Amino acid sequence: MTRYLEDFSPGQVFKHWPGRTITEFDNTWFTLMTMNTNPLHFDAAYAAKSQHGRCLVNGLLVLSTVVGMSVKDVSESAIANLEYESARHTAPTFAGDTLYAESRVLEVTPSRSKPDRGIVYVETRGFNQNDETVLMLRRKILVPRRPSDG
Repeated sequence: MTRYLEDFSPGQVFKHWPGRTITEFDNTWFTLMTMNTNPLHFDAAYAAKSQHGRCLVNGLLVLSTVVGMSVKDVSESAIANLEYESARHTAPTFAGDTLYAESRVLEVTPSRSKPDRGIVYVETRGFNQNDETVLMLRRKILVPRRPSDG
């Protein structure tokens, strides 16, 4: 669905669907593919001695998945992702957890220099099957304005 700047308004909430269950394979493959050598993500014996007692899902996999869930509703028509302002991991994610996400529009700002576009500022919450927030992030997306008919 094409969303233009005019289709966003402050306070608007998008509940992204579907969710995504993260498997042990997803976590191991992503961790190794991105060259993350922290054994908390792929060494079960090592992780068993940690505070959580098991392997943690790589935080960047959680971030990537949650952002990916939001694309259809928030940034599929984007000209560019301008900024990831903040990302906070608020709880651990484990293999077998199902991630869900929702985004709230914080601000909509038409461009002062280019009238065919503007910036949408959103906060996205990632949460698990128990409705525990596992990630909060804010980002700014450059989106086109609705074309004029003339």
